[in-house]
Amino acid sequence: MKDANTSNSKILRIDHVSLAVNDYEKAVEFFTNILGATPQSKGKEGGNLKYFWHIFALGDLSRFEIIKKTVAEGSFLDNFLKDKEGGIHHMTLQTPDIKMTKKVLEDNNIPYFGYRDTGNNWKELFIHPKNAFGVLLQIAELVPDDWIAPSNKMPEGQKWAFTKNNEKYSLTFAHPGGGKVLIKLDKEEIKELIHDLNTLVD
Repeated sequence: MKDANTSNSKILRIDHVSLAVNDYEKAVEFFTNILGATPQSKGKEGGNLKYFWHIFALGDLSRFEIIKKTVAEGSFLDNFLKDKEGGIHHMTLQTPDIKMTKKVLEDNNIPYFGYRDTGNNWKELFIHPKNAFGVLLQIAELVPDDWIAPSNKMPEGQKWAFTKNNEKYSLTFAHPGGGKVLIKLDKEEIKELIHDLNTLVD
């Protein structure tokens, strides 16, 4: 699960931002039909917390989550959505090692809550907004591709792919943060790339 050469990094990247809304259908229509976001893995209910979540992507790397209450009352989102239509609820940061992150917080006397390590592909803890400059932080050790639609990621085990359309070339890489990155190249750039690779491996 840990990225290569990042064992000393406390945070790898922002995985996604979570938007809590009262009108889920209206929010989905806005972000998909107006801004072109694409749904990723199927949405799921959050059990005892009485909420529903769904991950969306903008472009090739930016992801966000839309969450809503599943009951009229009794959801953990009640207070957050009490006097507003919606807003940024939390930001999720990816860590290579949740236990390392936990120790760093403890060593620096930074309170956290909701620590969960069940040995599966999602391990997390939270830092309250009062301890994180007004932002609820969810820090998670995860496999990003688990939450991404197949069309938005490389086939398992494949790290890159070349395609050609007339005299235009496309190079697609699997991104360590999940998904894939498309780079368009012309013929001369392809030659330079081949030269640089040959120089590197010689």
